[in-house]
Amino acid sequence: MAVPVDNLTKPTPASSTLRFAFGNVLAFFILLLIGVLAFSIRLFSVIKYESVIHEFDPYFNYRVTQFLTKNGIYDFWNWFDDRTWYPLGRVIGGTVYPGLTLTAGTIWKVLQSLNIPLSVETVCVFTAPVFSAFAAWATYLLTKEVKGTGAGLTAAVLLAMVPSYISRSVAGSYDNEAVAIFALIFTFYLYIKTLNTGSLFYATLNSIAYFYMVCSWGGYTFIINLIPMHVLLCIVTGRYSSRLYIAYAPLVVLGTLLAALVPVVGFNAVMTSEHFASFLVFIVIHVVALAYYIKGILSPKMFKVAATLVVSVGVVVCCAVVAVLVAVVASSPTKGWSGRSLSLLDPTYASKYIPIIASVSEHQPPTWPSYFMDLNVLAFLVPAGIIACFAPLSDASSFVILYLVMSVYFSGVMVRLMLVLAPAACIMSGIALSEAFDVFTRSIKFYISNLSEFLQTDAGDTLPGNNVSPQNEVLKNEKKEDTLKERPSRKNKKKEKENIEKPYVKSKTEKRPLVLPVEASFFALFLTVLLGGFYVVHSVWAAAEAYSAPSIVLTSHSHDGLHVFDDFREAYAWLSHNTEVDDKVASWWDYGYQTTAMANRTVIVDNNTWNNTHIATVGTAMSSPEKAGWEIFNSLDVKYVLVVFGGLVGYPSDDINKFLWMVRIGGGVFPHIKEPDYLRDGQYRIDSQATPTMLNSLMYKLSYFRFVETDGGKGYDRVRRTEIGKKYFKLTHFEEVFTTHHWMVRIYKLKPQKNRIRGKTKKSKSKTSPTTPRSGTVKKNPWH
Repeated sequence: MAVPVDNLTKPTPASSTLRFAFGNVLAFFILLLIGVLAFSIRLFSVIKYESVIHEFDPYFNYRVTQFLTKNGIYDFWNWFDDRTWYPLGRVIGGTVYPGLTLTAGTIWKVLQSLNIPLSVETVCVFTAPVFSAFAAWATYLLTKEVKGTGAGLTAAVLLAMVPSYISRSVAGSYDNEAVAIFALIFTFYLYIKTLNTGSLFYATLNSIAYFYMVCSWGGYTFIINLIPMHVLLCIVTGRYSSRLYIAYAPLVVLGTLLAALVPVVGFNAVMTSEHFASFLVFIVIHVVALAYYIKGILSPKMFKVAATLVVSVGVVVCCAVVAVLVAVVASSPTKGWSGRSLSLLDPTYASKYIPIIASVSEHQPPTWPSYFMDLNVLAFLVPAGIIACFAPLSDASSFVILYLVMSVYFSGVMVRLMLVLAPAACIMSGIALSEAFDVFTRSIKFYISNLSEFLQTDAGDTLPGNNVSPQNEVLKNEKKEDTLKERPSRKNKKKEKENIEKPYVKSKTEKRPLVLPVEASFFALFLTVLLGGFYVVHSVWAAAEAYSAPSIVLTSHSHDGLHVFDDFREAYAWLSHNTEVDDKVASWWDYGYQTTAMANRTVIVDNNTWNNTHIATVGTAMSSPEKAGWEIFNSLDVKYVLVVFGGLVGYPSDDINKFLWMVRIGGGVFPHIKEPDYLRDGQYRIDSQATPTMLNSLMYKLSYFRFVETDGGKGYDRVRRTEIGKKYFKLTHFEEVFTTHHWMVRIYKLKPQKNRIRGKTKKSKSKTSPTTPRSGTVKKNPWH
């Protein structure tokens, strides 16, 4: 008789403890390597280019951090910036999410106290890679609470390399998302931890983590709506517990009070519709908690009466709260929602009512290839992770499923929110891969154990009868002792079999793990490793090529080698060295932050986009004829106008391609600007078929002035791939003062108003006054 291998090799408690300790140490070193991987894969931008701030918004954050480290926290809260949004200005302390700035400023202070002389710019450049490592570790903690250590390690290494997160956290990407994704994942981890343990300590930490998220990014509303949805889901499905109450109630009370301390949020934490769902669920969970408490102290008959009373009172209270909320919401034209929130709930809202939001490329819906670009193989592993979360379904796994579903929807509305989907996809894929590896390795171990058992059995059969192993001898002796103790009758044997053996067999068949054939296990394991290899190669390519190039410095490869286009910094340096300190520079709002930070000049509009009318004024000036545009800019004390032009080198993100958004935004405030006037049969053209309104607009003239001199009179636009319609013209109210080496940035100066000759003016008036009245030709307001 063969003896099972498991019975012979059962681990002792000491060996189990040693194995557990070794596993923890190994997991710790793996996490260290994952952090190094997350940090190093984001350094391609520094290695290939230089240590420089990327994009547009990071330049504002860098400028604010410089001010904070130089002047201190109190001056930062009270800082009124008169170099932006002239002549309105901007209160920085009350209109910015301070989490990123305070984090980088604190890191710089700590480094200075340790005599590590790093500049503020260097700290800002490397803040995002450092926090990407923190985000990977937070993902490990969150996934570990859901499905164990193996799934946590797998999800962490996936997040460290996911291209969607890399795109917003490369070295130099000093934006709010650099620290906000870590805060988002860590808040979710503490919520799940509180849900699993029922600890008030973790609930308090959860509120503090939520407060840090509120300080860091406006996407905190995703948290304060997702967690109430999960709480309501648990209540509806009958999974209410005291742990659920402890996880949610302190978050609403303490988290809301802390959120109201952030100046940019303030009373919006209790007055806007984005937060109302949390308050309604807060009332519901208290009603449910009261019902469960009454059920525990009353008899079933009395409980029915009390439950009816409690539910009735709860319904009345909820109706009263809903009535108050409806009254508050009805007084707002947007029903208490912000424009960006409405554009998420209704994807067509921004294009209909707020073109300034729709004009941002990050706010456009993604295409299907972008999912594969940003998630790669994770897009195919997510469904398997969902299935694994249902076996078995717990409060933690249901929260992860809900997180995935909501993030998939929001990423489908706005491509920027693909960043929120990335952690959920990594968690689900980590769970799927961990479960798959568990099945494959268990199947291989089962095959090896069976093989060794077969070999032992075969060896025992070939031995002589007198050579019996000590283990078999002990087993035989034990069996004899058992049979001598009691010899039950056949009836007793039958009863024992029915009462004991059948339930044992049933539980054994129910809990038996899935075992695959060994050939299939080896093949599936090979395919899984190959799939992981493809993911690594794609992620490294995305980090090195697709997302490492800073927008401030552009490169291109051609047959004659690498070309570097440093026109933006060239133009800002010219403004800094050749203009007066108090000169005002007008440009489209995309370049406002860079102009203020790099040229140190006052701008009319910038990337904050808080005042739609001011931006529409600039759009109207660019859309108007030269004289009308000059009058608008002159009324704003503008001295220089900056335009970005890519027709010579093929740079597609220039102002001509953005011009229709200027027309739409300007026309939304000033009705005399009409988009059809700039289109020929519904098509946007700049060639000979373009409309006269388009050819005479200020943007067209400032972009294509002297353009024909670059290619011998053809005037071929490499972006639009056509010859321009109006090639030879002169500027009467603007003069060109600087054009960069590759013609990507062009700067014009407003000509001063000509001196009026009193005699000629009177003579012309006397001649024209009898025939045509002049009162209607002179406009007091140049914007109409």
